[in-house]
Amino acid sequence: MLINKSGFLEKIASSHSFGYIPLPEKSGNCSPNELMLEWSKTSSCFYVTSRVDKVLISELRNQNWRVLSVGNECSIKDAGVLNVGRLQELLLALATLIKREIGGSSVLVVGYVMKQSREEDFARRGAFPIHPSKDGLIFVPLSFELPLTPQLQEVDMVIHKVTDEIVKIDPNYSTSFPKGISFSAGMSEIIRFVEEHPDFCIIDPFKNIYPLLDRLQIQQILVRLQELGTEGKQKLRAPYSLKVDNFHDGELHKQVAAANLSFPLIVKPQVACGVADAHNMALVFQIEEFSNLSVPLTAVLQV
Repeated sequence: MLINKSGFLEKIASSHSFGYIPLPEKSGNCSPNELMLEWSKTSSCFYVTSRVDKVLISELRNQNWRVLSVGNECSIKDAGVLNVGRLQELLLALATLIKREIGGSSVLVVGYVMKQSREEDFARRGAFPIHPSKDGLIFVPLSFELPLTPQLQEVDMVIHKVTDEIVKIDPNYSTSFPKGISFSAGMSEIIRFVEEHPDFCIIDPFKNIYPLLDRLQIQQILVRLQELGTEGKQKLRAPYSLKVDNFHDGELHKQVAAANLSFPLIVKPQVACGVADAHNMALVFQIEEFSNLSVPLTAVLQV
């Protein structure tokens, strides 16, 4: 790929595993250079520009380059040029162009939504190539700065980290997820789209994620696993647990004994993630230590 916005390109090139040639903003040479001509021998070269240079564009198209113009003021009226309104739209435009012209039906475009630090971690491992991987996958980020429905209509599936987009959780609904969860506006729009298009591929389905936000629901899942056939195998046991709404309850020691719990106990918030204190836990060695705990209620005791 070739572009005259080298700072932006350098960033996305490192994230999406492609090579690039940065061009100066102004150049007296309007012909392809030697390296550009060498690249033209490959099957997937793209020229992205924010200014009109008709001579260079014509030369590149003659060398089988695909041309994309960025910015409405640079819109090029040419059937062979793809016009992109904003830089945020560039990667998705490239992905759909590559799929149509190179991969066809054998390539799938995977949109993803996750916080920047997580995206950068995946990108360092080369996990988000813009050119089809050996499995025929192209990865593009979905932008909350743009309308999401048109983006979702262009991708074949979405990988998400929905818990990155939790704004708050109402503790009064903590046993009825997702009713008590407030998501960012962007994630809420994705959730609505998926509800309206039940055949759309989402990894993982939201209904499979919600139970993992509640440690009581996780406990119920683990208890049900005990019912699976284990003949000839070691048995799986869920941890003994107890839901606690008040650490100062005078009957707490009796509740602990009735639940088959013994010290030391792990004390965890019922809400498992998505809020700041979800991982605020404690290890309690005797009943008197409950009086000074800062673990948010409702809590779950486990042993």
